[in-house]
Amino acid sequence: MIRILIADDQTLIRAGFRALLNAEPDMEITGEAGTGEETVRLARQLRPDVILMDIRMPGGDGLAASAAILADPLLAGTHIIILTTFELDDYIVEAVRVGAAGFLVKDTEPEELIRAVRVVHDGDALLSPSVTRRLMAAMARVSREPVPVPELGLITGREREVLALVGEGLNNAEIAARLFITPLTAKTHVSRIMIKLDARDRVQLVVIAYESGLVRPGWNVPPAP
Repeated sequence: MIRILIADDQTLIRAGFRALLNAEPDMEITGEAGTGEETVRLARQLRPDVILMDIRMPGGDGLAASAAILADPLLAGTHIIILTTFELDDYIVEAVRVGAAGFLVKDTEPEELIRAVRVVHDGDALLSPSVTRRLMAAMARVSREPVPVPELGLITGREREVLALVGEGLNNAEIAARLFITPLTAKTHVSRIMIKLDARDRVQLVVIAYESGLVRPGWNVPPAP
């Protein structure tokens, strides 16, 4: 059973998510929070598998709450899906840096939200296509000077190629097509890179690719619609 905590300051939104997800046989809502501080408190009390986190809340926003939760070793099994709007690109970048595993826009289709919860619970990362485009553009805009990442010396040349493609926002099937390998092989490479770089998930690989300079700002950044 996937245990879910909903964090949003709008009661109607929480009610909608609760009704949708409680109807799934493998999901249950274990708690609801309307402020960032309450979210952190409930996360530590309930230890949910997945948190749906609104980024704008009173009493400590979703970004601060995510940072506190993901830095707590007792909550290592908790994954956060950020609920965002198109106006919050810079917040998305910071949420990536603190370790959020998924990003969805609030008008996402119900089936996409349900799928996202399962994907993130299984340990993968998820970015909706529209958020991916904006994340890549925002990373290019706010990216700092490359910083040394000694751990890159642990990965092979092929793994560097894969990491660069992850940094461009490609999924396993797209990486496989680009490198003429199978999707399973691409997935294996990504998993090994995550272990070697001690990355929590795929989203953190994007950050490493940019901040190390492996992918330069502006390279292959899809245009935002």
